[in-house]
Amino acid sequence: MPYIAPDIVQEVKRMDLLTYLKNYEPQELVHFSGGTYTTRTHDSLKISNGRWMWWSRGIGGRSALDYLIKVRGIPFVEAVEMLAGCGAVQSPESVPTLKMEEKKLLLPAPNHSHTRVISYLRSRGIDPELIDFCLETGRIYESRHHHNAVFVGLDGEGKPRYGALRGTGTDFIGDASGSDKHYSFSLPAEKMCREVHLFESAIDLLSFATLMKQEGKDWRETHLLSLDGVYRPSREPGRSKVPAALSRFLNEHPEVRLVVLHLDNDRAGRLAAEAVQAALQGQDRQYKTMDLPPPEGKDYNDHLCLRLGIRPVQRAKRGRERGEER
Repeated sequence: MPYIAPDIVQEVKRMDLLTYLKNYEPQELVHFSGGTYTTRTHDSLKISNGRWMWWSRGIGGRSALDYLIKVRGIPFVEAVEMLAGCGAVQSPESVPTLKMEEKKLLLPAPNHSHTRVISYLRSRGIDPELIDFCLETGRIYESRHHHNAVFVGLDGEGKPRYGALRGTGTDFIGDASGSDKHYSFSLPAEKMCREVHLFESAIDLLSFATLMKQEGKDWRETHLLSLDGVYRPSREPGRSKVPAALSRFLNEHPEVRLVVLHLDNDRAGRLAAEAVQAALQGQDRQYKTMDLPPPEGKDYNDHLCLRLGIRPVQRAKRGRERGEER
C-alpha cells in the first residue's frame, strides 16, 4: 500500500466540497437556493454551511475527501492523491461561507375577524372543521385592508415563509412580497406517512381534505401539499424539474415513497402531471407516482361543489390566468 505522509492527509481534509467542486468540477455544481448547492449527478445531495448531505442515502460529511470516498466510491489513497494533485496543479480558491440574507416575508396585516374568509371558504364547500384548524394554526387568515384570504406556507418550525393572496369578492390573486416558493400551503400528516398528495392550489387541497372527511377518512393521516399555482414544465422534453415545493418537501420527508398527483383536468394540468412524473423518475431516490385528476369538473373544488350541489367557482383561476397574461 502506498505511503502518504500524515501532514498531506491533514492538508487534503481541509478542503470542503463546495471549494473542490467550484475549482475542479464546476460543471457538476448546481445552485439550489440561497446558500445551498446540489450536484448535477445527484440532486438529492445538498451542500450548505460547509457541510454536505446525500439525503437519498443518508450519507453526509464535510470535506471533499469524504465526498470522493462515500459518494464517488474512490479508494482512500487514490482520493488523497487526487486531491493532493489538484492542489499541486492549481491552488484552490477558497469559497467563503456565504452569508445569505433570508427573504423577508411581508404578510398583510390581519383583520380583527375572519368573517369574510370563512364565508368565502364555506361558499366553496370547505368543511368548517378544516377552516377552524387552518385559522387556529395560522395557515389562513383575513387581511385587514382588502379582506383577502391569505393562505400561509409554514416551514418545519411553524414559521411563515409563503403567502398566497386570494380575493374573497374579486378576481384578485397574488403572492405576498418575499414569498419563498419552496414553502407553499400544506397540511402535513400528524404522524409519519409514506405518501404525499399534490394539488395546484390551496382551495383544491382543502376540497380534497373535505372529500376525505365526507368519506369517513382522517385527513390528518396523509401529507397534503399545494403548488400555489400552475406548474409549467420545460419546453424541452425530459428537462422538467421537480417543482420547488415538492422537492423541498421530499428532502425534508425522506420516508415518502408515493407521490399522488391531483392536478387539474385541463391541458395544462395534464401536461404538468406528465412532467412531474417524468422528473421524479430521474431522482436518485425511487418514487412511485399515481395520477388521480378529479373524476368530474376542472379541479377538485369543482368536483366538491358538484357533489354538494354548489355551482363551481372558477373566479380565482380565471384571475390567475389573466394575471399571467398581463
